[in-house]
Amino acid sequence: MFNWLAGMLSSDLAIDLGTANTLVYVRGRGIICSEPSVVAVGEGNNGARKVLSVGTEAKEMIGRTPGNIKAIRPIKDGVIADFEVTEAMLRYFIRRAHNRTRLVRPRIVICVPPCITSVEKRAVRESAISAGAREVFLMEEPMAAALGAGLSITEPTGNMVIDVGGGTTDVAVISLASVVTSSSVRVGGDKLDEAIINYTKRKHNLLVGERTAEIVKITIGTAMSSGSSKTMEIKGRDLVAGIPKMIVLSSDEVREALSEPLHQIIDTVLQTLERTPPELAADIVDRGIVLVGGGAMLRDFDQLLRAETKLPIVRGEDPFTAVAMGAGKALDSLGLLRDVAIS
Repeated sequence: MFNWLAGMLSSDLAIDLGTANTLVYVRGRGIICSEPSVVAVGEGNNGARKVLSVGTEAKEMIGRTPGNIKAIRPIKDGVIADFEVTEAMLRYFIRRAHNRTRLVRPRIVICVPPCITSVEKRAVRESAISAGAREVFLMEEPMAAALGAGLSITEPTGNMVIDVGGGTTDVAVISLASVVTSSSVRVGGDKLDEAIINYTKRKHNLLVGERTAEIVKITIGTAMSSGSSKTMEIKGRDLVAGIPKMIVLSSDEVREALSEPLHQIIDTVLQTLERTPPELAADIVDRGIVLVGGGAMLRDFDQLLRAETKLPIVRGEDPFTAVAMGAGKALDSLGLLRDVAIS
């Protein structure tokens, strides 16, 4: 009775706590917040840390802060790396999403990668409770992504999902509301950015920042050669002369830079397919593989996967929000949520 009453009085939330971005879904309202998982922290003379800004405003500070301010990304490879800063970030998102006139603290669903350890699960749960949650459910990201992509996860048929996030890529085969087999590799959008930074350093003696590498990936990044090459001017610091410098980078060079991390993702997909039971594998041949996550938006990545796996690849309708939308759907049905949540 209390849980029913509490549910009526609170705005329950689903949070896709990602390495690169955090999305917040409010029951009955949809996704109300999508911001970078970045916190700007100022350090006082006594060593105490004070949160200055969170999200988009904090991301603008990356690589541009004085010594006493740090722009921190508290989630590394899909899990909490800085407990205190993550708690402050969660508190910010919960306060922003939860109606302050509500008397009861919200029930919260948080999406986590399948490779998460029991210690890391406890850290996520405790951070959410400390940040103001009444009850916390943890849900595997591929399961949430499958729900968000509109797959029928409760039926006895095989559904395969590839979720390419900022810190990890999760691959899972789902049947009867459970993960039958899954693999996770700590390669995602961040590793793609890192590959571009290393390539420009090695080939052009130019050091560029994380934000520049991300803009290059989004603007001219591609997974396969498409015939016409795009170019882009990028600026950084010349490693030989030590002065600012500008070069022109082509999409073919970016494709070469990204080839190694992309093939690590493909290897993970192939290993998961090898471990899939034959009946479910037959379903995947018919139904195809669903591709979601921010990394799924890389140009021609679905074509590369199709060429390597010889299977149909279906990019989700909105890959970026699929995990948050799926967690929101589970939040709307408490019975389904209890079935798919991690115990």
